[in-house]
Amino acid sequence: MSDGRPVDLTQFGLAVGHATDEPGATGLTVVRGLEGPLRGAAAVVGRATGTRELATLAPRHLAGRVDALLLTGGSSYGLDAAAGAMRWLEERGRGFPVGAGVVPIVPAAVVFDLAPLGRFDARPTAAMAYAAAHEASATGVAEGSVGAGTGTTVGKGAGPAGAMKGGVGIATAGGEEARVAAIAVVNAFGDVRDGEGRILAGARNADGGFADTQAVVAGGGGTQRFGDMTMRNTTLAVVATSVPVSRLALEQIARAATAALYRRITPAGTTFDGDVVFALCPWGDGADDGVAAARAGAAPPSLALEALATLALERAIERGVRTARGRDGIPGLADA
Repeated sequence: MSDGRPVDLTQFGLAVGHATDEPGATGLTVVRGLEGPLRGAAAVVGRATGTRELATLAPRHLAGRVDALLLTGGSSYGLDAAAGAMRWLEERGRGFPVGAGVVPIVPAAVVFDLAPLGRFDARPTAAMAYAAAHEASATGVAEGSVGAGTGTTVGKGAGPAGAMKGGVGIATAGGEEARVAAIAVVNAFGDVRDGEGRILAGARNADGGFADTQAVVAGGGGTQRFGDMTMRNTTLAVVATSVPVSRLALEQIARAATAALYRRITPAGTTFDGDVVFALCPWGDGADDGVAAARAGAAPPSLALEALATLALERAIERGVRTARGRDGIPGLADA
């Protein structure tokens, strides 16, 4: 959602499905092509990533396509769930053709949600990913504490008791000629801020006020204060354009959109975050490297998409905490 109304992802060629393990406080989200493959790219921010098949998103990689993305909880254990999305796609003949059959291209990335919510041994499964792929839709996609956002939290700067609930947010930006949709799974070490820079959800002091994680870190606060919460992070994002661009342009859109992380999450991209921004676009002809337009004195078509991707992702990050319900003693903004 960008203005409170449900987002229709049809024009982006996307279908999104969630699978949720409520007792275990984990889950996954599958983002797949609505009817066929997509182009894809990615930008990695931070050092603590857990990923699969990320190399297939490089502009020079042979595959040149994405059949689905998996955003999952369970840390690296959750990567195994991608097999379920692959099976769903293979059964429908969707994937990279290899003569006797197809190999679905399903890059994946994880958030760390192995406690303090739920159970440490609860991990998303291949069966969950199959179900999410099968039930994925372009409309009516749920936000908040569902799918990959089931066990996510934000603001770890005051330890487990001071954190708040994160979740999945969806938003769009743009006009009739071009639009960008964004999906964010918000599980940040830092605090989430609104468009005016005010903390919306983050680390809370004993008196209930916000600790301001950025200020604490800058003032020398370290792991002694934060404890093992420094290891329980990562924000995953997907930005998708309504018009096709080249894989090189798409990679730059992903990189440009990382600005949204730094504007809305403080701090972001830390040593203990594994933030990844994926970018997708319709298959199309993708003939846009921006060079011809720049030489003609015009802005490359992808330049507007870079700005829109940043705006849409900012909104999605905010939606990820505004729509999240609290649990197990950790409050969420949607509780009210």
